[in-house]
Amino acid sequence: MNEGFVIREAQQQDRPAWEALWAGYLEFYNSELPHAVTDATWSRFHDPAEPMQCLVAEDEDGGLLGFTNIVFHRGTWAIGDFCYLEDLFVAPTARNRGVARALIEAVYALADQYGAERVYWLTHESNTTARALYDKVAQNRGFIQYRR
Repeated sequence: MNEGFVIREAQQQDRPAWEALWAGYLEFYNSELPHAVTDATWSRFHDPAEPMQCLVAEDEDGGLLGFTNIVFHRGTWAIGDFCYLEDLFVAPTARNRGVARALIEAVYALADQYGAERVYWLTHESNTTARALYDKVAQNRGFIQYRR
């Protein structure tokens, strides 16, 4: 049981609070995105034809503490879909309360509900605080990401 918060799907009225958290997430990674990308991402969360979803952690007062954005997709290594946990962020004031772990566990539950054969994510090697949690809830399989 989560102390003082619940995990649920993002709703349309969550946009301002989610967007504030999203800005914090982008700032953490020293990144910027065009507003059109944020608009498209938010729209995809609420389009049943899209394989993307957003889960949020909401406190007792209705404020958002954090979010995770996930994408279900096919893979070549399994019959069932994979679940890519693309983004995970918890507001600095809400850290060390179990919010990140609860969001990950909610993703696991949703992936199980959808029959996904794998849940996976990436983080920067320097993100030692997050990696301490990730090492407790998942396996680091040693892969290195390359990009063009």
